[in-house]
Amino acid sequence: MKAAFVVFDRMTSLDFFGFYDPVTRLKSMKIMDDFEWRICATTQSVVDDRGLRFEADTVAQPLDSFDMLFVPGGFGTRTLQNDHAFVEWLKTANPARLKVSVCTGALLLGAAGFLRGRRATTHPSAYTELQAYCGSVVRDRVVDEGDIVTAGGVSSAIDAGLHIVQKLAGAEARSRIATQMDYPYRWNA
Repeated sequence: MKAAFVVFDRMTSLDFFGFYDPVTRLKSMKIMDDFEWRICATTQSVVDDRGLRFEADTVAQPLDSFDMLFVPGGFGTRTLQNDHAFVEWLKTANPARLKVSVCTGALLLGAAGFLRGRRATTHPSAYTELQAYCGSVVRDRVVDEGDIVTAGGVSSAIDAGLHIVQKLAGAEARSRIATQMDYPYRWNA
């Protein structure tokens, strides 16, 4: 399993880290030895909404070789959803068998056409914006449509990460990782 973790200027880092931490434990806790990831962006360096800098492993390369695409949210999504070059780059992830967003990252999945006719969620402040991209907006923390998983506001990133752990490696792996994180995981599929 090869995952593309997308980063961009003015993203919310907790959206990223909340998902990244439980999912990458699949590798560090020796649950899925073949799990690997890359930090992907359209520029070498990006800065989150508070000044934290990220360096990309992969810059402006097609995303078609990845099995999973992950897109965080943040203020940057508001302009990127209308940025033709960025949206076209995201569309190169079409072959990925799993696409995941947290918070307003759903707006970017939607702009790329991945949410068409699907149920999805996002941060409550963006429900109206999301309606233009999906079949229906669901006010749940995590919405699983099989190959598309969206999560609500910032703190739901951990729930989404643990949900994906369970989806990829089973309930025992989810429980083991949640215990290691000392996280009271409560979302049920």
